Amino acid sequence: MNLTENQSLSPVHLARTAGILYLLIIICGLFSEVYVRSSLIVQGDAALTANNIITNELLFRIGFISDMTMLLCDLAIAIIFYVLLKPVSHTLALGAAFLRLIMDAILAVNLLNHFSSLLLLSGDNYLSAFDENQINSLIYLSLESHSIGYAIGLTFFAFHCLLLGYLIYRSDYFPKIIGAMLSIASISYLTDSVATFLFAGYETENYAIIMLPALLAELSLCLWLLFIGVKQSQKPNQAIESTSSNFIPANKS
Repeated sequence: MNLTENQSLSPVHLARTAGILYLLIIICGLFSEVYVRSSLIVQGDAALTANNIITNELLFRIGFISDMTMLLCDLAIAIIFYVLLKPVSHTLALGAAFLRLIMDAILAVNLLNHFSSLLLLSGDNYLSAFDENQINSLIYLSLESHSIGYAIGLTFFAFHCLLLGYLIYRSDYFPKIIGAMLSIASISYLTDSVATFLFAGYETENYAIIMLPALLAELSLCLWLLFIGVKQSQKPNQAIESTSSNFIPANKS
C-alpha cells in the first residue's frame, strides 16, 4: 500500500466518511419514514391510504429510492466501523458488523412490501380478479407488513447498538459517553420492537419518547464523526496498521 492509499484509509478519513454516510442515513430514513409513509398512510383507513398513494405516486416512489440509498450507505458504515473498532476486539467488531448487515438484508427484502403497493395500483389485467376494496385492503396489508418487517430488522440493530456501544466505550477514538448512549439506545430499539410483536394493535403515540435516546445517541455519533472524526491523540494510522499487520508474516530468525 502506497502513502496516498494509506492516508485515504486512515482512521480520520474513515471516520469523516462514516459521518457523511451517517448524515445521509438519518436524512433518508427520516424522509422516507416520517415525511413519506407517515404522511400518506392513514391509520385504519385503507381506501384513503390508497388514494393518498395514487395522488402522490412520485413521492411514494422517491421514498423507496430514499430507503435504498439509506441501506447502501449503511452497508458502508458497517464495514467502516469494523475497520475502526477491530483493534478493540476482533470478535465483537465482527459480530457488530454481521448484526448490522443482517438488519440491512431484512430491510432490503422488506422494501418489497413498500413497492408492492404500487404494483397493486398499476391496474394490470391480472388484478381484475380483485375489486377496489380488496385492492385497497391488500395495499394496507402490504404497508402494515412493511412496518412489522422494519421492527424485525431493528431487533437485530438493537443488539448491534449494544456491541457498538461497548466497542466505542472501550476505544480511544471516541468519547465514552457516546458508547454509553448507544448502549441505552439498544434498549429503545428493542423495547419498541418487542412491544410491536407482543401487543396487538400497539400504537406509536409513545414512539417519540421511547426512541428519543436512540435519536440522541445516533445523532451525537454522527456529529462527532462528521466534525471531529477521531480523537487526535490517537496515532493517525494505528487502526489500519493494526489491521494490516494481521496479513504480514513475521520475520523468522
